[in-house]
Amino acid sequence: MSGAGSSSSTSADSSVTMPKTEGIHSVIPLKVTHPRFTRKISVSESDAVGSGIFRRRLHAVLYYKSAARDDSGWVVAGWFMESLGRALAEQPLLAGRLRRAEDGDEKEFEIVSNDGGVRIMEAAWSSMTLSRFLELKDREALEADQLVFWKDIDEENLQFCPLFYVQVTNFECGGYAVGISCSLLLADPLGLASFLKRWTTIHNTLLPENDNSKLPLFFLMNIRRFGDTPPIPKITSNTTRPGAKIFNIGKNMDSNEIISSAVASVCVEETERRLGTKMASKYWLFLKEPSGDHVKVEACWKEEIEIVPSSVSGVIRELNWDELGVSTELAFFKGNSPVHVSFWIDIGSAISDGLVMISPSSSDEGCSGLNVIVVTATEEVEEKKI
Repeated sequence: MSGAGSSSSTSADSSVTMPKTEGIHSVIPLKVTHPRFTRKISVSESDAVGSGIFRRRLHAVLYYKSAARDDSGWVVAGWFMESLGRALAEQPLLAGRLRRAEDGDEKEFEIVSNDGGVRIMEAAWSSMTLSRFLELKDREALEADQLVFWKDIDEENLQFCPLFYVQVTNFECGGYAVGISCSLLLADPLGLASFLKRWTTIHNTLLPENDNSKLPLFFLMNIRRFGDTPPIPKITSNTTRPGAKIFNIGKNMDSNEIISSAVASVCVEETERRLGTKMASKYWLFLKEPSGDHVKVEACWKEEIEIVPSSVSGVIRELNWDELGVSTELAFFKGNSPVHVSFWIDIGSAISDGLVMISPSSSDEGCSGLNVIVVTATEEVEEKKI
């Protein structure tokens, strides 16, 4: 599910220094969330954290050229402090935290919109230009390792662990990349794409309101000296991306367990056929209820799934990112669309099981019925050009 661009023969020089993190901020919803929202997370295995379920996340990297003198990653990140806060006020669960259920059941968790905040990292890559980076043969590995930030959830301190990260990386040439990391417990790819479109709309509405202030209040270059930030340890990402497909079942049906197993079976089979791979016999099913208040996470085996009704298999349609508008609508500086977009799901470097996510479509995602995302533990990657 990788984004635009194609590989070339250029490789990163071993002498090239990696990006350096220059600032870390927390952004909370612009207004206090009251009453608080919760999303129940039910898992089928007692050792939920240890099994790697909570390590699965969605990554996106949006690459932008500098469109004007006052367009840079530093300026964009400064305005994020307000625009993201406004966007989070509309979807406060993204700034929430995971915790164990109050009844003490080791298989029950919940995400609470406690306004814990989203982490924003600002970084500088002084030895790399945007155009050069996009031509690197090992670009995918580098962007997974250097342009997105993620820290695995601490089993002993769930309530302190962010579920959403943003990293803005400034290239030598003035271009910049906006990297997103989002727990799959919060959103699937379509839900994240919808949020990003709403966020960019809010961001571009905000700028004219502050026309008299050319620079944001939180402008890192004005408030600190660069080069003295200690290195920040990162979680090693799985740089071999699994194959992935997104489907829509354009028929209104209940997302109950029986129907969901049938839908998963159809989409797994279709993914294997289109990618030319075989999914592992065990996979994890993330099933989001229509209300959005409950996500069930279950271990499934392909051998257990029964014959699929033709009424389900006859209404499946594959979706692609062009249909979601992520290539043209995600402009944080009006008129400056990304020159390259990458999306992928990281299922954990030590995890070999596949993944199926099923969630009801919403009106702002541009489709109806059920959305299904299938991720296989294979090396195939789908490329898209802008």
